[in-house]
Amino acid sequence: MTDRQPVPAWLAEAVLYQIYPQSFADSDGDGIGDLPGLTARLDHLAELGVTALWLSPCFVSEFGDAGYDVADYLTVAPRYGTNADLAELVREAGARGLRVLLDLVPGHTSHRHPWFQHSARTPGDDRYIWSERITAPVHAWIPNQGPRGGFYRANFYPIQPALNFGYARPDPSEPWRSPVDAPGPLANRAALREIMAHWFELGVAGFRVDMASSLVKDDPGYLETGRLWGELRGWLDAHYPDRVLIAEWGDPAQSVPAGLHADFFLHFTGRALRSLWDNGTGSQGHWAHGEPCFFDAAGNGDITEFLTAWQQAEAAIDGRGLVALPTANHDFSRLVCGPRTREQAACAFVFLLSWPSVPVIYYGDEIGMRFVPGLPEKEGSQFGTEARQGSRTPMQWDATAGAGFSTAPAAEFYLPLDPDPDRPDVATQRADPDSLLHLVRRLVRLRRDTPELGTGSPVTVLSAGYPFVYRRGAGHLVVVNPRREPAELVLPELPAADPVLVSGVELVAGKLRAGGFSYGVFRV
Repeated sequence: MTDRQPVPAWLAEAVLYQIYPQSFADSDGDGIGDLPGLTARLDHLAELGVTALWLSPCFVSEFGDAGYDVADYLTVAPRYGTNADLAELVREAGARGLRVLLDLVPGHTSHRHPWFQHSARTPGDDRYIWSERITAPVHAWIPNQGPRGGFYRANFYPIQPALNFGYARPDPSEPWRSPVDAPGPLANRAALREIMAHWFELGVAGFRVDMASSLVKDDPGYLETGRLWGELRGWLDAHYPDRVLIAEWGDPAQSVPAGLHADFFLHFTGRALRSLWDNGTGSQGHWAHGEPCFFDAAGNGDITEFLTAWQQAEAAIDGRGLVALPTANHDFSRLVCGPRTREQAACAFVFLLSWPSVPVIYYGDEIGMRFVPGLPEKEGSQFGTEARQGSRTPMQWDATAGAGFSTAPAAEFYLPLDPDPDRPDVATQRADPDSLLHLVRRLVRLRRDTPELGTGSPVTVLSAGYPFVYRRGAGHLVVVNPRREPAELVLPELPAADPVLVSGVELVAGKLRAGGFSYGVFRV
């Protein structure tokens, strides 16, 4: 689309912060985080320097999948508060210069959503995908308990019936394959606009779009899915040009040209992010197929796969949008996981906040909260062999027994606290100028004050090994050595460099020496 509006400047300059609402801050003592609790903690986020908050789903749900089974897109779940509480959060965040993004789940609803309840008893209603028989993929078809009978297609769990956005390749012999312009798919497209407009009018700045590639079925190359998002982007540009859609697609080279403002590099699509951090839950510093990730203390990783994916995405995007790079999220392990320490997390933050992507900080990673293994399943957190609950534990605000998260008895917490007696917390790190929290604050401030470290400046890789060395624009050099062992590199072409934020790195006469778990940002 040559007439597409540019990405809003605030997103290009943003540092995002993801909040898992049920684990962030509990204001009413029921052991579950809520919106008033979050509002009361906004000063921490303002001090951190982030500019936008992304809340995982906070809508009415039966919570069979932690809120990703929405039963009412227009109403806040009572356990989190009310719509008025969300409006108050948006106002108070705005007063601190923070925008609020919500999580849109467009591909499926809860089986308790009124749309599905109506469809399940109404032959001919095609808001969902219905068949008289089980067909491929067999595991996705669920027997209907309503008077309509038949089977409905689910996206993930049986409680998550797929909304019908049509099939890219209809087949008259398979009548469940609605074309994309059938009444049900068109009604669902209209519903997406209505949902987004409702929250935009209340001041919400945008949405992270869950599984954005999953809407149109049997869609080779995602051509029809891309047209759907291109249509929605046109509507957004016309009516809400300062609002944004950030895809959970995992392939910016496809999603951004389609019309989404940004997309994540993710662990489960491709190899780019896995080759950086790891493959997620329970990691021992290795990603898929047992290969070591780059941020591996032994230094056996390889960053070239990430760089290749980055270059391909940048070429395809061609300035029309952005790549978002998260520290972690609610589905994957934290930076501090298994043997990976907070020292390595410091290196990861230096990279994250000096690379030309939109950085996304998962709650608690700024203090080095760890992935906690061995926790009980909670609200669908065990998906297949993947245990996600270890990244969803309560935020650690202070060193008290309840970590400042809640006044409820610990047994009533949404998930158990990290039992480690040395677990980090905000209050302790706030008092320690050498803490990870203070480093992240300094890095966020440095990125804000140094345009060359942001999304709009080119990156030139000088060394794709240990240490990892790259220039940002003409004036800044970044060095990251996330392994335990020191590393040396001769860079005779470099001019003199002045340290800006350095720990364990020396640059003298064209020779670079980087200690173990070291980093440096220099002005050249």
